[in-house]
Amino acid sequence: MIQLKNISVIFNQGTALEKNVLQQINLTINAGDFITVIGSNGAGKSTLLGLLAGTIPTQAGSIFFDKLNITTYPSEKRAKWIGYVYQDPRLGTCETLTVEENLAFAMQRGERRGLSFALNSSLKKQFQTMLADLNTGLENKLTDQVAMLSGGQRQVLSLVMATLKAPKLLLLDEHTAALDPNMTKSILALTARIVQKHQLTTLMVTHNMTHALEIGNRTLLMQQGKIAHDLSETEKNRLSAKELMEYL
Repeated sequence: MIQLKNISVIFNQGTALEKNVLQQINLTINAGDFITVIGSNGAGKSTLLGLLAGTIPTQAGSIFFDKLNITTYPSEKRAKWIGYVYQDPRLGTCETLTVEENLAFAMQRGERRGLSFALNSSLKKQFQTMLADLNTGLENKLTDQVAMLSGGQRQVLSLVMATLKAPKLLLLDEHTAALDPNMTKSILALTARIVQKHQLTTLMVTHNMTHALEIGNRTLLMQQGKIAHDLSETEKNRLSAKELMEYL
């Protein structure tokens, strides 16, 4: 489904601060894969996600999406295929708009926007039903301004917005790192439900070794801008969190 071929990303190229963030990355992501990505700070995890989303350019190599070369496609051109949930709940939403207004904008991701109203009574009912089915509690807050939501509620909204149109690729950049343990558990459970329902191909960056082992069918271990290990589900099942830590 998705292929990265000989990808290199260099920050501050040609200066004294030049850094090779990703080095000769080759990766095949199959349709339906749920891949967790781990590594120490600076290993290139978030850069890998930004590269796929189109927010970070590559200095060498190619990216193929369903055999289509999207290497030079900007993020807005990739948006119709890719959903992205950030670590900071504030980054995935517009806090001055209401919950339903944010969802309406998410419905138009990757489409050309005209001058017609983005929100109507039909969409409001659709959002109400969808959120109630997901049991998020947000179905009772559709007209609330996002700024009034808790961090956990905003991250729920970010996840729903990112998956509203069932993207071909879902990118989760430590999307539970800023949450307390109870909310983390809830967000991960919701993530699993949505991914399974829509059969989403997913990459999830995490620092939690247990999550890396228990979630998904593959785990990538990154070191100094390279993929040091690509563990299959069978290999993951043989490891403990402590043993996985020793790989880093």
